[in-house]
This record gives sequence, C-alpha cells and structure tokens, in this order.
Amino acid sequence: MSRIVYVNGEYLPEDQARVSVFDRGFLFADGVYEVTSVIDGKLVDFPGHAARLERSLAELDMPSPMTSGELLAIHRELVARNDVTEGMVYLQITRGAPADRDFVFPDPAETPQTVVLFTQSKGLVDSPAAQTGLKVISIPDIRWGRRDIKTVQLLYPSVGKMMARRAGADDAWMVEDGFVTEGTSNNAYIVKDGRIITRQLGNEILHGITRAAVLAFAREAQMQVEERPFTIEEAQAADEAFITSASTFVMPVVSVDGVALGDGKPGPVARRLREIYIEQSRKAAV
Repeated sequence: MSRIVYVNGEYLPEDQARVSVFDRGFLFADGVYEVTSVIDGKLVDFPGHAARLERSLAELDMPSPMTSGELLAIHRELVARNDVTEGMVYLQITRGAPADRDFVFPDPAETPQTVVLFTQSKGLVDSPAAQTGLKVISIPDIRWGRRDIKTVQLLYPSVGKMMARRAGADDAWMVEDGFVTEGTSNNAYIVKDGRIITRQLGNEILHGITRAAVLAFAREAQMQVEERPFTIEEAQAADEAFITSASTFVMPVVSVDGVALGDGKPGPVARRLREIYIEQSRKAAV
C-alpha cells in the first residue's frame, strides 16, 4: 500500500505528491521543519514541537500557515491513514513557490507557503543501538550561526554523518572554539561523577524538545544537571555519555574519537533516563 502524504491541503499517495521546482525550500533551503515521534500510535511532545515551529517561523519572518490545532489534526490523520504504531511524522514548511527564482522574499499575500507532512514507520522503543551504544567522532562545526532555528539546511550534518560512517562510527559531535556544540541531529551530553553536563541553550545549538523533557525528568529524579560547554577531552574522560533527539530518545554513547568511555558499555544514567523518558512519554502522548 502506498504511503499517504499531506501536501498543501491534500492527502495524496506519495507517488502523486508534487512540489514546484521554484519552491524556495528547494532553491534556497528557505524552510523549517519538525519531527514528532509516535509511540503506540500517539504523538510524543507535540506541544513542544508546535511551539518550536512557531519560533522558527517567526525568526525567519514567515507567517504560520495554520494553527497548532490544525497541525495536530493533520498529524493524527496521517498516523491513522498510514497505520503508524511507532515512528515519526515529518513536517516541512517553506516560504512557497513564487513565479521565478529571486533572492528577495516573495510577498506572502501573493505566494502561499508550501506545507508538507509525511510519516515513517520505524522501531524506536526497542532500538538495538540502545543496548550497544553509539560511537562518535569529532568534526569542526562550520554551520551558519543560527542553529537554534530548525531549518532544512541540513547538508553539513548529512556530510558529518557520512564522515562518521567512513570512520567506522555512528555519528559525529561538532566542535567550535574547542567545545562540543551538538551532534549532527541531536543534543550531546556527558556524565562525570554523577553530574549530567550539556551545553546551555543559545544560538549555537538547537533547542531540543527531547532535551528539555529529559533534563526536566533528570532533575525530578534528583540527578545533578550542569548546563555548560564541554571539550572532546572532557568527554573522553567522562564516565558515560549520551545523545537525545525525537528519533532516538536517550541514546548511550560508548566511544568518542576511538576512546572508550567507562567500561565501553551504555552507562546507568543514560539507561535510566531512557527508561524514564519512554515511560513518561507513553503517559503524556496525544
């Protein structure tokens, strides 16, 4: 059965979906996106994703094409039509497709935005990687300065993942001015002497929705959280490490640039936070 996607007000089989060659998302990466996880057929952290979407649009001077309630209805409809029990819903909004290519923004009154959503069915809860942990390498962070806006400008993160794969690793942590910013598609953490250390919010990193939830759960569990930058050397000397994202939840990291952390296996803090996050997400999913 063909997957059903949403394009500008229509639910269509994926092979019938079309977007203009003049769309600014295609020509300029002039768009934003969100990814919402699905567990048990329900959406995880949807209010947070909707709020971040509004912020991203505002930062790029784009109007919001619909209310969060309307977006929620579309998400639920796609999950139902595609019978998604576990996986993700991807949402992308661009500035639209004007009559021709031009660096100047089109008048939003004359050029409607492009809104696309699609689903991916994928096992998230019982991910094998959570049992073995990930190996990461470090790479220079050469992205633009507004990483807090969740734009579709994902070429360098994609290059970074390929660099990691060629090095026999699973992912890359990006480094700027000597400090880790984040992973290619996730927020990065280390654990030392029971303290969870992760970079503070700013323009340098994405304000992760999963990050916010996990740190709140950690504090509720009386875990110590320290929001500050850390170096690769500090990570290599850590007791354990992990990443968070909508598609990985809490995922242990067991090696940084070839140096094993702790005993080289997923650590107790990461394992416990993953359990808590999945448990609480199941309760709160909509």
